[in-house]
Formats: sequence, structure tokens, C-alpha cells
Amino acid sequence: MQYLAPVGIGVLYVFLMSLLREPRRRRVNAVMVAGAGAAYLSGGGLGGWEFAFTALATYVAYRGLESWTFIGIGWLLHTAWDVAHHLKGNPIVPFAHNSSLGCAICDPVIALWCLRRGPSLRELVRRERPVAVRDRTAA
Repeated sequence: MQYLAPVGIGVLYVFLMSLLREPRRRRVNAVMVAGAGAAYLSGGGLGGWEFAFTALATYVAYRGLESWTFIGIGWLLHTAWDVAHHLKGNPIVPFAHNSSLGCAICDPVIALWCLRRGPSLRELVRRERPVAVRDRTAA
């Protein structure tokens, strides 16, 4: 259950976010990855590296306002940061020892969806290509 629940949370996140219309869906996801980038800031246990990671995540999220690719990269960066915290730092939820591990399992599910350009629920079900929305990193 420790490994299945985070996958389920990632799938639920994708399902709910896929209900939003573009370009709002992309922009909301950019804001979400920015928030995830600052999740450990107040006690992650990795000192000044917490600020450096938050700055990097903020830049990637800003680029994500116009690019699904950057949002996916942001979630993958956060996955790596979760692993670092699971191994050496403090958990993302202070009273849940394996919460960073759970987050590291959940985040790649979201990243994969983002790297597919965040298809809508209809596109997911029908396996259609996402509606053409300008993604500056695609060109």
C-alpha cells in the first residue's frame, strides 16, 4: 500500500487536472510545480540547498507557464529532491516518516502526463493527441 497509494494520488491528480481547459490547465500546473518546489523550504534539513532548489524550481515553473515540457521537468526535479530528503533530509510531512518516498513515487506519474503535454480527460480516454496549444519548447 505504501507504493500503490502514491501512484493512485498521481492518477487522481492527473484526472482532476485534465478536467480543466487549456491554457488554464497548463498554467495551473505551472503554479502547482512552483508550490512543490518550495515544499521543503521551512524545514527540509538540507540547509542552503533548500533555497537553491526553490530558486531553480521557480525558474522552471515560470518557463512552465508557456511549456508543458518545463512543467514535466519540474516534477522530475521535485522527484529527485524527494529522494534526497528521504535519504538525507527531513520528510515533506513531518509526522509521516516515508512521505518523501511517497511523493517521489507520485511525482513521476504527474511528470509523465505533463511530458505528454497534459492531455484532457477526453484525449486520455480516446488516446488522441492533445489539442494543438503552442508550446515554445516543441519548436
